[in-house]
Amino acid sequence: MAKLILTNEVAGLGSAGDVVEVKNGYARNFLIPQGFATAWTRGGEKQVASIQAARQARAIHDRDDAVALKDAIEGTKVRLAVKAGAAGRLFGSVKTDHVADAVAAAGLGSIDKRKVHITSPIKSTGDHEATVRLHDDVTAVITLQVVAAK
Repeated sequence: MAKLILTNEVAGLGSAGDVVEVKNGYARNFLIPQGFATAWTRGGEKQVASIQAARQARAIHDRDDAVALKDAIEGTKVRLAVKAGAAGRLFGSVKTDHVADAVAAAGLGSIDKRKVHITSPIKSTGDHEATVRLHDDVTAVITLQVVAAK
């Protein structure tokens, strides 16, 4: 087992600044090369503190604000215009930063792209869903209306 410090949020594992133990292969082949984690050392405690302080600065501080934002997001469809072919297949796929930008453009508020989770790749036009973790215990489901850009 390898002990790591997460530098980004990893779904199902933890948030930035958490110290986790994972299998050696998962750490060596995925987390560390992708930049999601660094090896834990005794000197890394300062790094953990700075990562957690930065995460707190970006977080929505009040749970009531997170609930209000959740209600606003779940009450509307967010329109997202992307390049698509004639049959409705996208050139590429929808990424988390596209979703965050579309939510901000819809006037619903700003969300962190690292908190957005797309369950299955969005590669066609139509209605799709994505989740966003607004607070430690508040998660919203975003309904995306993906349309072809003109």
